[in-house]
Amino acid sequence: MIETFNVIAAVLTIGIGLFGLISPNYIASVLDLAPTSSTMGYSELRASTGGLYVLTGAAALWYEEPLAFAMLGFVYAGAAMGRFISLAFDNPPLRKVLAFGGIETVLALWFLCANLPYI
Repeated sequence: MIETFNVIAAVLTIGIGLFGLISPNYIASVLDLAPTSSTMGYSELRASTGGLYVLTGAAALWYEEPLAFAMLGFVYAGAAMGRFISLAFDNPPLRKVLAFGGIETVLALWFLCANLPYI
């Protein structure tokens, strides 16, 4: 059962990452980001919301080890932490931060709680 949910969550991670990798314009609009005088922002989106998630999800599936899935949990925990710290300092749109941060928190808790005991 744990293995099945690990695979589903890792595939979801890859899917989320593909949006950032393939369609940074869409991700920019969802995250209220706007291009400036350069396209560096798109590069950052492809890296941080795209490639990072695609490869960590794929690596977890490749290794099929609890430690690999737990590391994916740490990635999500870091993303959620950044969002919740943003609440204290940046006054972002609460609904969006809670939605994205909530998804990241749930995935972090799943990957960490389900896999750390088996390391």
